[in-house]
Order: sequence, then structure tokens, then C-alpha cells
Amino acid sequence: MLDGHTHVDALHAIAASLSGTNLERASDHNQRVTLQAIRVSGQTTRAELVELTGLTLPAIANITKRLLSEGLILEAGRQHGGRGQPAILLEMNPDGCFSIGINIDRDHITLVVMDLLGTVRARASREIEFAPPMAVADFFRTEITAILGRTRLPLSRFIGVGVALPDDIGRINLARWPEASGAWRDVDVAGLFADILPLPVFVENDATAAALGELQFGHGLRHRSFFYILISGGLGGGIVVDGTQFRGARGRSGEIGFLPVRSDRTTARTLQEAVSLSALYDRLAAAGCAVAQPEQLCQLSGTPGVAVVDEWIELAADLMTDPLVATNCLINPDAIFLGGRLPAPLVDRLAAALNQRLGGHQDTVPQVAPVLRAAMAADAPAIGAGMLPFTDRLLPSHAALMKTADN
Repeated sequence: MLDGHTHVDALHAIAASLSGTNLERASDHNQRVTLQAIRVSGQTTRAELVELTGLTLPAIANITKRLLSEGLILEAGRQHGGRGQPAILLEMNPDGCFSIGINIDRDHITLVVMDLLGTVRARASREIEFAPPMAVADFFRTEITAILGRTRLPLSRFIGVGVALPDDIGRINLARWPEASGAWRDVDVAGLFADILPLPVFVENDATAAALGELQFGHGLRHRSFFYILISGGLGGGIVVDGTQFRGARGRSGEIGFLPVRSDRTTARTLQEAVSLSALYDRLAAAGCAVAQPEQLCQLSGTPGVAVVDEWIELAADLMTDPLVATNCLINPDAIFLGGRLPAPLVDRLAAALNQRLGGHQDTVPQVAPVLRAAMAADAPAIGAGMLPFTDRLLPSHAALMKTADN
């Protein structure tokens, strides 16, 4: 739940996006907009929904009646303090429906079960390098069976499975990349999970999913245009403009990790070959420090690894500065968020180093956005993946409106 000031700021920030339409056959969009307004508000009245969405009171009355009958929202008492009869408060029903999000990366698999409020009801994770498709399927089958048995959540209330993974997980040759990972090139990812549960499956790039998680549950509630950088086994990015994800012509926007590197301080050819957990682990291994999990990066006190991490942060900040100057000029975001599996103290140090370097461009760049630690960090891709079924079925999106208008 948002605190008071954050709650008000978030409502003002998204007011423009919570806009209904009176176009013919757009009732589905209006319902999505109304549900989103209730979700972000926490609790609200029908009169307040009219103000937020721009829809008429009769339209809001019909939509909320339908949402109540479908069990997606609840009546939460009455609002006191005003004149006349106290208005009925409406809020989301967290048990209205559920989704599953799974993040497959080069060093781990993470699964979350989310309710309609975006709360993670259950989580399972396994540290495994370059898991092949069948290992991922076995993990999913075992863990979701255990979670459903433990939580007693009815499968009938689940609306889908979201999967987030690097687009090139079976192609990009990062450090320690085994040939067996090439099996991902020919896998029907959606089919891998649809064979286990009879639910729709939605597949998304991991950085794009992480940006979606940040948009719906993190700093994106106040910053409606931002660039999200995912630091994981590789390096990826997601772009959000005016509260909408910008995917590009082929869904490959924000691919900061593929930018070329030209520096005598590293042999890396692309940014992700230098700025990623894989690259950092390789540097530590060369110094005699065996690190395989992110949390171990904060346990290097008194070892040569501390100096390696310090040098890596400085190198990463130097290599990322020019790309972020370009990002400021080309996208003009409110903020740049650093997320992923890099531990928070190291993210904060990298953000500070980047802000210092970007500050030197204040005189030549029209506007320089601050670099901040993302609210959604390690589990952001899994949570963003879990949002995909909600976005497809219930929440407003440009794609959903276009689909409605075309019907």
C-alpha cells in the first residue's frame, strides 16, 4: 500500500492515462481503466472514479456493478466526513484472480504467484547456470504443484502464466556459456509451460518485463517516462514513455547491452560483456575469488575481491556514461532506474558514480535525468512477467484498446 504523499503523487502522475473513451465498442477499455483507477487509488468512490476517468456516473455505476459481480472488486464500507449520505468505498479484491510469473535467466530461475493487487503470494527460486529447457519445465512443474497444494489457491482463479527471459538466451555467447544452451533456439517457450498448466502463456523479454513491473508497482507510479536498466547475467533495458512501454518495430528497443565498447581498459566488444554479473564474476575469478551468487558480492570484506568490485564499478560507470547521455538526448526520461540482481549497496554506488559523471554534461545536455535504484530489483522480471496476464485480460493498454477498436 502506498503512503499518503506517494499515493497522491501517483494519482496525479497517472491521471492522464486513466482516461476512458466513449468510442463505440470500447466498454472493455473503460472497464480496464476503471479497474486500474481503483487499483492505484487503494480505496475510492464512484464519484471519484468519474473525476479520475472522465466517464459518466451511469457508466461508472454499470462498470462497478459488473466488476463486483465478477468478484474483481469489493465494497469496503463507507466514506465518512462529507455532507449527505456517506459514499460507498470500492477496493480491489486481491483474491479476484491470480497469475504466475517466471523468470528464466543465465544464472537462475525464479517463479512467483501474484494476486490482483500484485502481492507475491508465493515464490520459488533456484540458482542454476544456463538451465536447459527441460530443467526449467521440471522446476516449474514441481514448484507450482507444491505452491498450489500449500496455498490452496484455486486453479480456476488463475488467468495465465507470464514468462520473462533474455531474447537471445540460446544465442549470445557470454562467459561460461555452454553449447547445451543452444537448445533454447528451437524451443516453443509458451508450449513448454502450456503443456504443464491449462492456462494462456505470455512470453516477454526479461528487461521489458522488469520495466513493466517498475511501471505498475515501483517508481513508475510517479515517473511516467523512464529507462529501466536490468543488470543480470547480461545487460538489458526497457523504455517507458508516458506510462506506455515503447517496444520498437521488432520489440527490441532498449537493448543497451549490445552497444559497442571501445576502451583500452577492457577487451569487451559489447557493453554487456563488461557490465553484467557474468563479467564481474569473471573478473573476480581471475583474482582468485570464486563468486557464483549475487549476495556473495557483499561478503568480500578483507579479500582482493573488494578491489575488483571497486574497479568494476568505476569501469561500468565510465562505459555507461556516453550511452546514458544519448538516452537523455533521445528519450528525455524522467529518471533512469538500475535494477536486476546486483545487490542494492552496489547499485547505489554505481548510481552515484553515474550521476557524478552525468553531472559533468549538465552544460551541454538539455536535461539530465537522475540515475536511481529501481524499486523493483531482483524479482522485477518475474513480477513483470506475472503482470502480463493481468495486462492482457484486465488492465488498460494501448494494444488492448486497438484490439477493442478493431473488433
